[in-house]
Amino acid sequence: MVRFSISVLIGFLLSLNAWGFPRAPFDALEVEVTPTYSLTDVNFDFNGIVALSNCSASVVRFSGQPKTSKAYVLTNGHCISPWGGFLQPGEVVYRRNDSRSMRGFINRENQVSLRAEMLVYATMTNTDAALYRLTSTYQDLEQLGVFSYELAFEAPEIGQNIQILSGYWKAGFQCHVDGLIYELREAGWTFHDSIRYSDSGCEIYGGTSGSPVIAEGEKVVVGVNNTGNESGRECTMNNPCEVDKDGNKTVIPGRGYAQQTYWFYSCLSEDFNIDLSREGCLLPQGNN
Repeated sequence: MVRFSISVLIGFLLSLNAWGFPRAPFDALEVEVTPTYSLTDVNFDFNGIVALSNCSASVVRFSGQPKTSKAYVLTNGHCISPWGGFLQPGEVVYRRNDSRSMRGFINRENQVSLRAEMLVYATMTNTDAALYRLTSTYQDLEQLGVFSYELAFEAPEIGQNIQILSGYWKAGFQCHVDGLIYELREAGWTFHDSIRYSDSGCEIYGGTSGSPVIAEGEKVVVGVNNTGNESGRECTMNNPCEVDKDGNKTVIPGRGYAQQTYWFYSCLSEDFNIDLSREGCLLPQGNN
């Protein structure tokens, strides 16, 4: 296994497109990154964070879900293929058997191997989110020292302090919610009610995709990190633009965004499974 020094790691960062949508530069399950790089000097708590081969993720649990349930892992819809390629606008993956290796964090220096058994849901329409089900229960994970985050039942508030923790890079970011955007457009994709970060502290980049957006001081996930405007272009790949209800477009170079995850609750069955047929389900259903 190759260990990256801080100088090599920074070189990788400088060579990347700046944001979460671009592909990550290496397989994070094969290359070990020295856990020294972070954009702030905050002592972040990485317990419950997850590294995928190409993205970041987190172990999440719905409010009231028993510890004997199989555990869920949250990431982006654009992270479900380790070999590249994105879901098309309107496309949904629902309850697909998917054996995928992951690494769960006890802390930033120590991780354990995890395995998914199902891709429960994934889309890049309206939001950019994916939910895997593991072979392990929450109780199993706790015995290994990995504890889950609770998934928030509501969207975050403007001004709320947040942290973004990347399992791929073992890096942390800290800022606040600067706004909730009616519509965010990037290339052919459209996201609704997107979370915009403040202008300092959350300068995300490739590999941070799928990182949880965490309510500061709480073990609560309020969104999932996914993209940002790299070069000031309008509505192109890696350059999302904001669109208001009247169709007016705004571009903020250098600004990062996350997508909503509380919508999962609207499709949650009494036994804590995702049911797209449930009345009032807010998640796109595709052809299901």
